[in-house]
Amino acid sequence: MAAEAGVGIVLDRLVAASPQALRPAAPEGAAQATYAHREDRHAFFLLEAGTIHLELDFQEYCLRAPTLVYVHPDQVHRIISFSQLTVSTLGMTTEELQPQYRPLLAALVPAQPLALSPETYALLADTMALCTRFAARRRDQLSHALLHDSCNALVALVLSQYLQQAPAPGKLSRGELLTQAFKEMLERQYTTAKRPSDYAGQLHVSTPYLNECVRAVTGHSVSYAIQQRVLLEAKRLLHHSAQSVKEIAAALGYDDYPYFARLFAKGTGMTALAFRQTRLD
Repeated sequence: MAAEAGVGIVLDRLVAASPQALRPAAPEGAAQATYAHREDRHAFFLLEAGTIHLELDFQEYCLRAPTLVYVHPDQVHRIISFSQLTVSTLGMTTEELQPQYRPLLAALVPAQPLALSPETYALLADTMALCTRFAARRRDQLSHALLHDSCNALVALVLSQYLQQAPAPGKLSRGELLTQAFKEMLERQYTTAKRPSDYAGQLHVSTPYLNECVRAVTGHSVSYAIQQRVLLEAKRLLHHSAQSVKEIAAALGYDDYPYFARLFAKGTGMTALAFRQTRLD
């Protein structure tokens, strides 16, 4: 998503039959076909026609229109292939989002792409088109207010679609509520809190009970969840940043670099340097 520096809202509509038309320019030394990147803003993609094979945070998805895709600024993504693609896009910096939407979007990550019903697609497409029309009215005295409010209305529609997929808070069990609270805490503290007891203490429950609840809901232990969140961020940084593995280890809260190296190798089946190289080959 190309955007000028300092521009908080970007709208575009792309029609492409050739994969080359949508690939971002790869940095020097990176293979064009495998280059993944981060957006510098929240990105909303409305797949209007065609099919697309994409990778989002190292998970692959094959999507057919009509589909909605939300990508958080932290997430690394790339297009692998597509056919006869038409997609409308909205990009908004965090500052342009209504404050109440920011934590809701953060809670979605990792957000799964959503297949849309014809009615929902029509509503989203109409709203996206309205945003685009407002973007063209730059001479209006309230042009930015029109654009800001209409784009936030579109974000609200997107959020409503995702929230419909989640159970209502009143229907969640004690274990599900505790697991949800743990996940939210993990997202904020994974670089500093590495032990299950760190989270159990803050949630005012015993470590065995927290582990029991998380395992019942997710199928995995608290330790596994902590490790996977750290590994995901390590993968993002290895792919997207120029930091050394040692610098990445320190950024993720590991002063013991050899321990981090062993943790990454055990969790992914390859060394950190080998993982970085596979993303460039």
